[in-house]
Amino acid sequence: MKTQLSENDVQQMLRIASGATLGFTISKAMDWPNPIFFTLYPILLLGLVAVLNGHIIRQFLAATVFPAMVVLVVYGLFGTHPLLITPLIAATFAFLFWQMSKGTLFLFGAFSLVGLSLQLHFASYSNDGIDIYPLVISNIGAILLALGIAFAMHLIFPDRATRTPTPKVSKDQASIRHEVILCSTVATLSFAVFQTFDLVDSISAQAASILILFPLCWKGATLSGWQRAIGTLIGCNLALLAQLVLLNYSDTLFFASFSLWILVFFISRQHVLNGGGAGTGFGVLTTFGILYGQSLSPQQDIIYSALYRFSSVAVAIALSLCVIFVVHSLLNKHQSTRHHTFS
Repeated sequence: MKTQLSENDVQQMLRIASGATLGFTISKAMDWPNPIFFTLYPILLLGLVAVLNGHIIRQFLAATVFPAMVVLVVYGLFGTHPLLITPLIAATFAFLFWQMSKGTLFLFGAFSLVGLSLQLHFASYSNDGIDIYPLVISNIGAILLALGIAFAMHLIFPDRATRTPTPKVSKDQASIRHEVILCSTVATLSFAVFQTFDLVDSISAQAASILILFPLCWKGATLSGWQRAIGTLIGCNLALLAQLVLLNYSDTLFFASFSLWILVFFISRQHVLNGGGAGTGFGVLTTFGILYGQSLSPQQDIIYSALYRFSSVAVAIALSLCVIFVVHSLLNKHQSTRHHTFS
């Protein structure tokens, strides 16, 4: 972990804070549905990658189309048939985690997993008044807006120095098989649970069960889960503090947007010092994105949402880690699926 910020780090902090705030402000001002997408995606794009090039843009655009097609075609046709939709979604998860494990299209897999999980969660409540088509259109619009915001942020707050490319990690085929089977199994079980039970308000827990899989292995998921739980706790408490400071002014868009910018900029420091990965700081940032995007409106504050969010996320992470450990242990019993971190 770094102890001092570079000029590039400060510029990235400004990009993350300004991008998240801009997405939140536009979606709220225009009264667009599903503002959680418009707040969260700029954080993901500007937080997970510090540069913007053609390869990243193509992955992000592909992550716009792929989840939409899966939700509209696969879930639209077979969503009411659990025995059919579950293996189809499992195969989809396996494909996306395979892309992440290979590394070349990691961002495509990661962004597609987040978008697909959120849309599948909401789509399962179509009988409760949630229309699948506006949901998909909102997700596509949010990704395109996030891409436009990212362009603008990199123009306004460009890097001051050339960044060193991240070295590519080489893996054997056994490790890739291990990661794909492990992560797709856990993600499918999470999908089945959230499809079976009435957990419409637990979108943060659903997202947490997916995000802790991004390290793709047991050791990484353990650290990621702990960091995400701590990040969620910190994020909820800071969001509660912001709500108490705003009081009756939380329905004023300027004050809500300004408080989001302050919180995101403050926490972005921890995020970039940790190397910009999915650590504690990133957990706090995504907490802000979900709480502000989903719960903060003139008719609703975030106090109940923050308290419920932490408890549901803690339970989701604990159960996910238990399943990850069991599957990890079983896979390591066989040479063909033994992970390179096994000792």
